[in-house]
Amino acid sequence: MQTRRYHHGDLRAALLDRAEQTLREKGPGALSLRELARDLGVSHAAPSRHFKDKQALLDALALTGFERMEAALTASQEAAGESFAERLGALVRAYVDFAVANAVLLDLMYTVKHEPEASEALIAAAHRLAAMAVELAADGQRSGDVREGPVERIAMPLFTTLHGFAGFATSGVLSADEVASGLDDVIAYMLRGCAADGREVTWSEGAPGLHCLVPRSPRGTSHPV
Repeated sequence: MQTRRYHHGDLRAALLDRAEQTLREKGPGALSLRELARDLGVSHAAPSRHFKDKQALLDALALTGFERMEAALTASQEAAGESFAERLGALVRAYVDFAVANAVLLDLMYTVKHEPEASEALIAAAHRLAAMAVELAADGQRSGDVREGPVERIAMPLFTTLHGFAGFATSGVLSADEVASGLDDVIAYMLRGCAADGREVTWSEGAPGLHCLVPRSPRGTSHPV
C-alpha cells in the first residue's frame, strides 16, 4: 500500500520530508537516494523519477527552505503592527526564529554549491527575501521613519545585519541566552542605522515590538509619536 501510494504522486514529498529529517540528524553527507528509497519502502530506482541525483535533491531541499522562510516572514508582517519599527522587529524575529529552528537547512540554503539549472530558482528565492527588506524600507521612507536615499542601499545593511546575526545564532558563536538578550539590541541598532534625520531610537529590554521611535525637537526635548 505504501509503495502504491508513493507511485501515485506522494513520493517526491515523502523523499523531501525524509531527506530533511536525515539532514537535521546527520548532515548533507549522509543523504543517499538509495537509502531514502529503502527507508520509504520503494525500489532504489523510484527516486530518480523526481531527482536525477543527490545534488538535485539538495537543491530541492534548499528551495523548500526558502519557500518556508518566505511564508514565515510574510506571516510575521501580516501579524505585525503598522509602524516601521514594529514591522522590522517582527521581520527580524521571524527570520532568527526560522534560522534557529532550521540551522542545517539554512546552511544548505545559502552555502552549499548548487547545480547551474537550480541556481536561477534559488537566486530568485533569495532575492524575494531581500526584496521584503527593500519593501519595508520603502514603506518606512513613505511614513517618514526611514531616511531619504536609494532604498536598496538602506535595505542591504538591514538584511546583511539580520543574516549575520542569524548566522552567529545558528553556528554556536552565541548561546541561546545571548541570542534572546541580544536580539532587541540588534533591532534597535538596525532602526538607528536607517532612522530619518531628527529621529532617535529608544527601546526597553524585551520590548516585543520596539515601536518607540521618538522624534527629537530642535532643542533636544523628546515627544512621543
